[in-house]
Amino acid sequence: MTIKSVLLAAGLATSLLLGASAQAQTQMLDQVVAIVDDDVIMASELRERIQSITQTLQSRGMDLPAEDVLIRETLDRLILESIQLQMGNRVGARISDAQLNAAMERIAAQNRMSLDQFRVMLEREGQSYATMREQIRREMVIQRVQSGNVNQRIQISEQEVRNFLASSEGQKLSQPEYRIQHALLPLSPDVPDSEAEAARSYLQGLLRRIRGGEAFDRVISTSTDRYQFSGGDLGWRKLEDLPSLFSDIAPGLEEGATSDPIRSPSGWHLVHLAEMQGGNQMVNQTRVRHILVRPSEIMTSEQARALVASLKERAEAGEDFAALAREYSEDIGSAAEGGDLGWTNPGQMVPEFEAAMASTPVGELSDPVQSQFGWHVLEVVDRREQDMTREAIRARATEALHQRKYEEELDAWLRKIRDEAYVDIK
Repeated sequence: MTIKSVLLAAGLATSLLLGASAQAQTQMLDQVVAIVDDDVIMASELRERIQSITQTLQSRGMDLPAEDVLIRETLDRLILESIQLQMGNRVGARISDAQLNAAMERIAAQNRMSLDQFRVMLEREGQSYATMREQIRREMVIQRVQSGNVNQRIQISEQEVRNFLASSEGQKLSQPEYRIQHALLPLSPDVPDSEAEAARSYLQGLLRRIRGGEAFDRVISTSTDRYQFSGGDLGWRKLEDLPSLFSDIAPGLEEGATSDPIRSPSGWHLVHLAEMQGGNQMVNQTRVRHILVRPSEIMTSEQARALVASLKERAEAGEDFAALAREYSEDIGSAAEGGDLGWTNPGQMVPEFEAAMASTPVGELSDPVQSQFGWHVLEVVDRREQDMTREAIRARATEALHQRKYEEELDAWLRKIRDEAYVDIK
């Protein structure tokens, strides 16, 4: 029996059967359509996935492929998923409830809903929240398996980065991007000067509120019978992709600033630079050294804290911090360097360490601070503002090359694991 005939038989029988006998008959008719290594794919699983794909395509107004094509492609996808899920199980890839909940909340937020609202919407559309949750869990496991296997196949040389930065695509990475919000107060070109001036005065009043700290979009949403705005968020754009009115203004605005009213044939404009990325990137760096003491079977957390506190007192009494770090610190990477961690960027350290580092003046020692690694005492050696523009551009170039290679390597890897797997299609 072919896969298509199995699906048709199981689907037709299910719709005709009733009661307990129907349940028993349905279980009997739910046949294996493929064996994949140590797993099987059932007709019911294939049928449910086809139904889900069909609903998605129809909701987007897209044409459905031919039935045999839809069945074949869906089965191929299920086979690949099964192979990857089995690989994930073998290496112990697990998605915690907290991680899964966070993923579901992100999906709900993308649909401008709370998680409860999203669940209600799914049920209203005849979809199962539990089924979708399980599918998201599967996808997250698969993403981990793909990332772990594909990333190690990708190598990016310095020459590749240089060549990319020399290309037109790479040169665009060095150009800043602007997220512009725009408000237009429409006016006819031939309105009397007094009316144009009254509109400008109205805009100046709104501008004072914005510069006083009120949110641009909230202020602009205010409308009267006389004055109503058009415009909106232009999204992220390179300078060359902005309309000339905005490209002349954006470079002169600081992030979060709003222009003075600008007159054009269409009316009065306010231009607000909501965000900017790229361009010159100055970073506040901190040079720090530390001593780490880890709790263990022979040292409690309180004893570790007490030892760190005593080391702080000894350093403040005049003992050499670097010598103490070489003797006592359990951070193998920095102990030999006298605890020196070098220049650090914001967000580079764990939050507890970062907070202690930020609140400690230059040349002074922090109080004992606990992180996931143990107890620390740290000394802030110096602070500086560093231009990281070149490093940031190279990082974006490397990421762009990595993403390009990732897609190529992923396709090759998927073909490889499919060819190596035992697959028996019934």
